[in-house]
Amino acid sequence: MKQKVLIISYYWPPAGGPGVQRWLKFVKYLPDFNYHPVVYIPSNATYPLVDNTLQDELKTEHTILKNKIKEPYKLASFFWPNKSGSLSAGMIPNQRKQTKTDKFLLGVRGNLFIPDARVGWVNSSVRFLKKYLKDNPEITKVITTGPPHSMHLIGMALQREVGVKWIADFRDPWTTIGYHKDLKLFSYAKSKHLKLENKVLNRADHILVTSQGTKEEFALKTPKPITVITNGYDTLNVGKIPLDQKFSLAHVGSFLANRNPRVLWKALAELRKENQEFKQCFELKLIGKISQDILDAIEEFSLLECTNNLGYLSHLQAYAQMKASQVLLLVEIDSENTKSIIPGKIFEYMASERPILAIGPEQSDFFEILRSTNTGRIATYSEKQEIKDIILDYFTQYQNNSLKVHAMGLQYFSRKKLTERLSKVLNDL
Repeated sequence: MKQKVLIISYYWPPAGGPGVQRWLKFVKYLPDFNYHPVVYIPSNATYPLVDNTLQDELKTEHTILKNKIKEPYKLASFFWPNKSGSLSAGMIPNQRKQTKTDKFLLGVRGNLFIPDARVGWVNSSVRFLKKYLKDNPEITKVITTGPPHSMHLIGMALQREVGVKWIADFRDPWTTIGYHKDLKLFSYAKSKHLKLENKVLNRADHILVTSQGTKEEFALKTPKPITVITNGYDTLNVGKIPLDQKFSLAHVGSFLANRNPRVLWKALAELRKENQEFKQCFELKLIGKISQDILDAIEEFSLLECTNNLGYLSHLQAYAQMKASQVLLLVEIDSENTKSIIPGKIFEYMASERPILAIGPEQSDFFEILRSTNTGRIATYSEKQEIKDIILDYFTQYQNNSLKVHAMGLQYFSRKKLTERLSKVLNDL
């Protein structure tokens, strides 16, 4: 008989975007390792991105529990319909371009809703789950996944009041995440975030993180055991996909304002001026939610005429576009705080068997993944000439019909292999 484990998550299908993928896949494969997942989710969540195709992922045994949530973004959307959806999706405008409304909404979000806008779900969830756990005493292990980090407050209360073992999963860091400084936090709010983070890190029975850098950061804050389980890739059946005829450089996923790689736009603009063949063949392909700051920069560098903005696509459609693209673009924020961030898309990028151009801060954790798997080339924000050289090298291979990837060790990042690691953590709890 399989052991039951309670998983508390805000994001769940039909939610789209990267936040849903990690635990959707864990739930898919946990039954293979003698666990029956019981997933607790909101019944009426307001998801900024929707992908109905993800509903088809789960054909293995699992149980879904639902409870109502009060969504403050619903109220905000009534007064500011063009703003609240973008903020909910993480599309925070560049500080120089923030309107008074942007600053007001960010200030409200950062200072009134701590740790996040879903904190109002905590008390009702604790009441609901205490009763459920009392009626189902065989469930002794609980996992919470954040962001939103208010999910961890539910797990902490259940550990204290029911006595369950609790694992806190951090898909991203908490107080050092890139957007944290954009929330217009007053001193009391900063202090409260730090105190809550400290409580969660020091009360959880086990902590999961997605990168070695985050593990090192948290190890300075808690003696509790920390395990790195990265995100990964799954086998997706999209059939045989022909490559784009043009020399396409594709970015798949949300393209946020603070990821704006002006050095890349400048490099591309120079290459189009210097190389007529490149200009005729090149296409910049954008798939996903794109910040207006990104689009403005693309226009500033006269790249609009070679840009194909496909908008948000379903997960399967986006993966098909990865496999069709000549080169895939991976960009992380240029900040000391983002060195430990491993973008979730990197693993499907690698599995798509297309070469990757990665731009990020020096000594980024994901640089080492690309090196060790031989799936891409890297540059920092200060290396414009290196970026040009990489693109030209890829372009030459494209012209010679030899642009391929010879990957190594990808099996360690398969979703099933990663779920096996999770099961071992659960077994030892």
